[in-house]
Amino acid sequence: MGASASHRSAAAAAPVPESPSQPQDLVLTIFGAHVRRSGTQVWSGGMVAILGELGFTTGAARAALARLVKRELLARTRAGRHAFYSLTPRADALLAEGDRRIFGFGRGAANDDSWTVLWHAIPERDRVTRSRLASRLRFLGFGALQDATWIAAHDREREVRTLVEQLGVGPHVSVVIGRMPDGPAASMVAQAWRLDDVLRRYESFLSDFPDAAAALWTECPPRDAFRLRTLMLHRFRGFPFLDPELPRAIDPVAEIRDAVLARFAELYAALEDGASHHFWTTVAGGRPGDQGRRARGRVQSTDIASRSPVDCFARDVAGP
Repeated sequence: MGASASHRSAAAAAPVPESPSQPQDLVLTIFGAHVRRSGTQVWSGGMVAILGELGFTTGAARAALARLVKRELLARTRAGRHAFYSLTPRADALLAEGDRRIFGFGRGAANDDSWTVLWHAIPERDRVTRSRLASRLRFLGFGALQDATWIAAHDREREVRTLVEQLGVGPHVSVVIGRMPDGPAASMVAQAWRLDDVLRRYESFLSDFPDAAAALWTECPPRDAFRLRTLMLHRFRGFPFLDPELPRAIDPVAEIRDAVLARFAELYAALEDGASHHFWTTVAGGRPGDQGRRARGRVQSTDIASRSPVDCFARDVAGP
């Protein structure tokens, strides 16, 4: 059913970039963090300004928004001279699924010694579906043994059933859940995942978002808080694609993953008020009437905007 190991898909092993390179990806990260639960529309001019602060030109920002509309992930409406964007139901479902994976990452059942193996026979001509399946499997912690043979630690049956149904590939997919009494061979782990790359990226994350500065994060000016929190979340989103969360007995990155999870949770919460204040103040600027007032009022603290600058390591965190 699958090709030989030597023909393993290069895409399956390709590392995820450490710094964001596509404004479309950042727009979805931002909408997931700030917009999804509220269902609010956001002003196009504000989103262009937000992306400009993250290093993208006006042209690149507007093109990214237009492409997301074309992909049916954003909906565009007009009110007078202003345009506004909101998430489509499809994007909302994808971001909700992503949130469950991202914020549940590293918190699975520690004693689950099951393994999930998936084979598929999706025709070569259906390259788009094969690519989508591969990307979504990586996000669930799967690694490729061959082009059409994937393996993941733990019981992933529920997530795989949902994925197979969404992609409509049920007739082409077989899944087995089982145990390996002695664990997988080291060569199998090395073929399916690049754990040396995972370790390097975790070390880089801890270096870019240092614990010594934790007390300062809550005092970041809102614009810095937004930039740092967005880039941190965007970086963290890549880890489920890379780290298979192996059973701890054979997991060489378990301890550093725990440190990354703790750092992310602490700083993500510490930066929330300032980041939210900056985002809603910026994107609500074009909305007439009380919609903009409600958006700007989402953060109740009255002194956030007047915070004095502190060293929030804003210059040291990689942007686009």
